[in-house]
Amino acid sequence: MLTVRFTVPAVPKHLVHRSGLLKRLTAGVEGPLTLVNGPAGSGKTVLAAHWVAEGTAPGPTAWLTVEPGDAPGAFWAYVLEALDRSGAVLPAGVGRPTRAEGVTRSFLVRLAEALAGSERPAVLVLDQFDTAEAPDVTEGLDFVLRHAAEGLRIVLTSRTDPLLPLHRYRAAGEIAEIRYDDLRFTDEDAEALLREHGLAVSDAGIGMLMERTEGWAAGVRLCALAMQSSADPEAFLRQFAADRTTIADYLLREVLDAQPGPAQDLLLRACVTDRIHPDLADTLTGRDDAARTLAGLARDNAFLEQAETSSWYRLHPLFAEVLRAHLRERRPGLEPRLRGRAARWFARTGRLPEAVAQAAACGDWQFASGQLVDNLAIGRLFTGLEADQLGRAFAEMPAGTPGAAPALVAAACRLPDQDLSGCEAGLRRADAYLTAESGPEARLTRAFVGVLAGRLADDLAATERAAADADHLLDELPGPLLAERPEIRALMLAGLGAAELGAGRLDRAETVLTAAVDACGAPGTEYPLCDALGSLALTELRGGRLRQAAEHAHAALAVAEQSALPPERRTGVAHLVLAGVATEHDDLAAARDHLDLATAAAGPRPERVAAVEAAVIGARLAASEGDGRAAIGALHAAGTAGAPPRPQVWALAELAAAESAVHLAHGDAAAALAALDGVDAAAAGRPEHAVARARALLAAGRADQAAEALADLPADDGLSAPVRARACLLRAEAAAADGAVEEARRRLAEALGLARPEELRRIFAESGPWVRRVLRQDPEPARVHGWLLSRSPAHAGASPAGGQPLLLEPLSPRETEVLRQAARMLSTAEIAAELFVSANTVKTHLKSVYRKLSVTRRSEAVHRAQDLGLL
Repeated sequence: MLTVRFTVPAVPKHLVHRSGLLKRLTAGVEGPLTLVNGPAGSGKTVLAAHWVAEGTAPGPTAWLTVEPGDAPGAFWAYVLEALDRSGAVLPAGVGRPTRAEGVTRSFLVRLAEALAGSERPAVLVLDQFDTAEAPDVTEGLDFVLRHAAEGLRIVLTSRTDPLLPLHRYRAAGEIAEIRYDDLRFTDEDAEALLREHGLAVSDAGIGMLMERTEGWAAGVRLCALAMQSSADPEAFLRQFAADRTTIADYLLREVLDAQPGPAQDLLLRACVTDRIHPDLADTLTGRDDAARTLAGLARDNAFLEQAETSSWYRLHPLFAEVLRAHLRERRPGLEPRLRGRAARWFARTGRLPEAVAQAAACGDWQFASGQLVDNLAIGRLFTGLEADQLGRAFAEMPAGTPGAAPALVAAACRLPDQDLSGCEAGLRRADAYLTAESGPEARLTRAFVGVLAGRLADDLAATERAAADADHLLDELPGPLLAERPEIRALMLAGLGAAELGAGRLDRAETVLTAAVDACGAPGTEYPLCDALGSLALTELRGGRLRQAAEHAHAALAVAEQSALPPERRTGVAHLVLAGVATEHDDLAAARDHLDLATAAAGPRPERVAAVEAAVIGARLAASEGDGRAAIGALHAAGTAGAPPRPQVWALAELAAAESAVHLAHGDAAAALAALDGVDAAAAGRPEHAVARARALLAAGRADQAAEALADLPADDGLSAPVRARACLLRAEAAAADGAVEEARRRLAEALGLARPEELRRIFAESGPWVRRVLRQDPEPARVHGWLLSRSPAHAGASPAGGQPLLLEPLSPRETEVLRQAARMLSTAEIAAELFVSANTVKTHLKSVYRKLSVTRRSEAVHRAQDLGLL
């Protein structure tokens, strides 16, 4: 955080007290929005700073100077800091942005709600708001302002009208506007300013000045400064003509040239940086007089201001721009050398982003990239507020820049765009430079990028080799340096764990990803934490541990929300996991919602494991909706897309089982068997495949072969809960088909017991009418396992795709009406009278309702119908 941005600019020593405008500002903040609009130099900032200094605001006043290029995430991070520094108290639950490029709507909702609940309104002055280039900044500001009720008042200074819906604020009478015509100096204002500078000018001279400047405050102030050094102020006014000079010419001639030689030299050299520290200025000039010179320039209003309570100075942006152009013209070739010196000063003082930016600006790519490599800061390209700033700094680095550090940074910069070939090319170039004698920082950076590249390539062996190299190198590096870079270990563990998951090694993935979660927590590790939690949730889902999967998925979403990770930084894995959990719970509406969210956030190249799971879940949903062709197409696409050319064995087995289930949903047992027979022996040997084959064989009437397939399954301890429950349910179905009713009941009870901890409803919903027949004969298990009733509205009536409801036969319209009247607490006779039927007819309908809902009393029927969405 740059302190200077929160500092209210010092009120000029020579100040015109514009009481009318100050009163308008005080009145304006009684409403939500005040706009001070005018061109550069019209006095907007001076007026706002003077008003803040007067202390007439209704609550804590926060000041923030907006800078060009502020991305939404960075902007809101600065807004929160400004509010905090002003004394405004916000609850911790609001969260803070951790990525520069954006914030979520939920973050803005939390902020608006927190402000709305404040006892006193917070006043936020946003100076130079016209430099806010991102439309999302303005949209977010409008949202927060409209929903913060009386808790927020905003004062904007801007050269142009912001993209806020000003017409709406005007129509509602919720905006106070101070425009350029209001800001123009009057003759009295100009005279007062000249008098403050010790100048006595005739009325004719004042008129001439106002004619030339048209009341432009900066022009009047510039003239006053120049007139002080003029032997004949009136003659100066006669010679001054704004129409044949430019502000640049004037600033150079009358401001820069008016300074002593050492001050001119300092200004020209220091203009290459956005902010100036005396020690930095001494480094740029080679002298030791910067502290005294800068203080004098600021005191003399030479378009230089000092941030209060700090040693930093800042040039007026227009003056800095003019100085840089003049530097290039007057001293060609000096600017790159100055930027190089500045880069090394920033690096020496621990200001890495600024060091990189200065080195990149002068084309010193060796030094710029070396800052990331030698300081183990390569992870900051992927996580943290400065990630985008660092990425932009290297965007212009020429391809093939020699050296290990440029090659490593070039490789790392390709990863966010999923440019695997570009990353691998960079790594090959880095390997040509790296040797056993290279420093551990460079070799660890190579291993770090190798882990992330291996994950992107879906290459577990390469990922593990790089991770092993990294583990060895971590022991060679000083502990304090590693403690400053927690994102290194967190990102590598998250990458390795994801690669283990992609290879189907669930136990190993769980161990590594748990370690990745434990490695997070420090600032800057929010992204790897979200990533690791998402992968861990997917690991648990694939292992059949639905409760843990949902817990980790919700935790990942919570981290993303609290840290305001923008949508493009979210992989969608958490929503994918919740879609999978909802599918197993037979909550098809929720599954579809989560899958849509996961697909929208997946990006152009989702990881293989996520793509396979998305295809399987999508196929199940498409099949339930009667679209078998779309389901099969999605599964085939997932089996052939991306690299490597073929999925892992686990993926082949899962895709084949899903395709078989689609065919069974449409009554085609032969096609279901054909889909399973098309996989290789390794995939065919997996438990999921054996269970799917047994199910297809049963559907084909080949019960003996189904029993053989189930007999080949490993011991129960080696199977996931869904596989064990499905196998037990298939054995129950085979027994029911063979007429072994008691065996079917025993097996069904066992299956219900296995499914109960994770509430695996889907396997029963897909099993057909035999389950309902068995439970109708013995309704006790249905009462014991009330969780089994489907949460999906689709199963409350006729089920999709021509299937049958789980335990619920559809209620007839008359039965539904009888139940609705029963919910009104009417007696049997009253229901009969209401529906114009006999009491016996009502009793008959109620008995049918009890049977279909597996209940014995009227109150139970009403409650269960309400749970199922029937009432």
